[in-house]
Amino acid sequence: MGWLYVVLAAVNELVGVWGLNRYTEKRNITNALLYAGGLGLSFTFIYASFDYLPTSIAYATWTGVGTGGVVLMNMLFFGESKNLFRVVSLFAIIIGVAGLKVV
Repeated sequence: MGWLYVVLAAVNELVGVWGLNRYTEKRNITNALLYAGGLGLSFTFIYASFDYLPTSIAYATWTGVGTGGVVLMNMLFFGESKNLFRVVSLFAIIIGVAGLKVV
């Protein structure tokens, strides 16, 4: 159950960041709700995961997946640079989070 909460927290973090991106372009209630709701649900789910998983593992996974997901989302949908160093850095995040899970 704890890992499900971490995944839901990461997905909602992506929704919140997407809402933030939209809100900076056009300030309206829909974009504000995406932003605040996504990040609010993200914090709610990560907090719930602490009942099942060690805080250090759940939090590190959530931040790693969120960071990697946001970078990937921005590269694919918002025109951010896709240079080799960014892609290698993204893989380093993924390897680091997987390493925490394995060890």
